Parts: sequence; C-alpha cells; structure tokens
Amino acid sequence: MSIQNFGNKFDLTKLIQARNLAKDIAYELRTYIKAGMTEAHAHEIYKGICLKHDIQKQWHPAKLRFGPNTLLNFKDKSQDYILKENDIFFIDIGPVINDHEADFGETFFIGNNTEHEKICLAQKQVFDEVKDYWMKTHKTGEALYDFAKTVAQNYGFDLNMDQDGHRIGDFPHQVHYKGSLKEVSESIVPNAWILEIHLWDRDRKFGAFFEDLLTDEPLT
Repeated sequence: MSIQNFGNKFDLTKLIQARNLAKDIAYELRTYIKAGMTEAHAHEIYKGICLKHDIQKQWHPAKLRFGPNTLLNFKDKSQDYILKENDIFFIDIGPVINDHEADFGETFFIGNNTEHEKICLAQKQVFDEVKDYWMKTHKTGEALYDFAKTVAQNYGFDLNMDQDGHRIGDFPHQVHYKGSLKEVSESIVPNAWILEIHLWDRDRKFGAFFEDLLTDEPLT
C-alpha cells in the first residue's frame, strides 16, 4: 500500500471544502483574540465556533500559541501567558468536516511591532515559494524541506526543521502513513499532504507558524 493512497470514502470536493471552512474558522477565531486574553480563553472561544458549525470531532487538538509560546513544537506544553497590546499569536486547528480532515494554521499580530509584522509576512512568503517549487517539480518531502530551509534563511529567519508536514485526507489518514512529510522519499502528489512552515526569529523571542494543503485546486 502506498503511503500516498486515499481511503474508499475520499472525496476531493469534500477535502477542499473542509480546508476552506477551516481557514474561515481560523480567521473568525482571530477576530476574538485580544490583549489580556490567555490561550485557555481562546480555546473556549474555538469550541464555541466549532459548535456553531456543527463540528463534533478534531483529528488533532487545536494549538493556540501566544507570545513566546509561538516558538514551541506541536507536542510542547505552553507556559502560562497573557497576550499583550503589541504581541503575536498563532492558530493551528484540525477539525474533521464531513469525514475529511482539515488542517490550517497561521500567525497573526496585534499592535504595531514591526518585527512581528515582518515574520507574519515571511511565513506566507516562504510557504508560497515552497509550494510553487513543489508544483513545478513534485520533489520529495525531504527535498521540499531542504529548499524551505534555504528560503527561510533568505528572509532572515531560521526554519524549525522539527515542525514539519504530514498526511491529510479522509479520516483517519494514519492508516496510510503516520510519519512526517520531511521523511518522504517519494514524489509528493497533490491533495495528500500538509506543508508546515515554522519560522523562528534569530534571537528566539517569537516564531510564526503557517500550514496549508499542498494542492493544485483553487482555494479560498
């Protein structure tokens, strides 16, 4: 069995719809996150948004990281932190929608810190350059992350190579593959993988995380 197979219930239209709704939910959640909030408060708001959209299942727990916690890897535990007036935060959600996995993440900033603005612009620029490279070459996962590391450096940031991408698809994708995108030695096919870009500023004060589907389908 190929690690890039899909299950019998896989439907590309449903996958794209799940991705688009996940992005909408992330952006809706973003509007509620204000200075003075904790990550726990943001998690409660996220739960309410999911209920509104009748989302009953998450294929991975949401990671809502504030301030210095934006440096952490997925499995790391956040430290207690209250969001400040000039601050940075990211949203990483994994809802299951119509039996298809969504996974979307993006970093945002509040206030007027130019360094926060710079890394938030760079997260998407690095992602887009890596995605364009993939669409032109369909290289292996290993090659994509070698390229991503160089691109991140070109923008003045370090790429966290331990926070890499993974399979996606009809739930659960783990029946096909449990490992990371970075470890895949096959040519990467569309609609089966999430590309994760986690940038660190050189002084390790904060990071920026962006992830999205590797697809040649139009997205909203």
